[in-house]
Amino acid sequence: MSNADELLVDIAAMVESEQTNQMSLTVVAHGAVITGRLAPEAMWRQRVAEVLRDSDRLAPFAAPFLRASEGTGPQRAQPPSYLHFHVARILQGTVGIPETGGMYRIAIKDVSAWTMGDLSYSDQ
Repeated sequence: MSNADELLVDIAAMVESEQTNQMSLTVVAHGAVITGRLAPEAMWRQRVAEVLRDSDRLAPFAAPFLRASEGTGPQRAQPPSYLHFHVARILQGTVGIPETGGMYRIAIKDVSAWTMGDLSYSDQ
């Protein structure tokens, strides 16, 4: 979408303001179907940093995720421009990648379609 969907922006703002990670959402961005739960940006950054810190090779990359970016959190001055997914999968045929769920950051303006809920997949 060239312009961000205002309803989707409102949903992302609610996730940020209520600091909840229980909102399930499925989006289509650049042809990829991504399904999972939204998280507030600060929570998402913290979790990504934890994963990176646990890696011998990637630990130095944790620092940028730990820096608080301006305008994050409940007192955000601007509406959110990104969706922060955790426990998310890219649906590819009958498979969700990764199986355990991953951490994705998607620009709201890149979302071409969306629906409430976490889509499941089946091999039947």
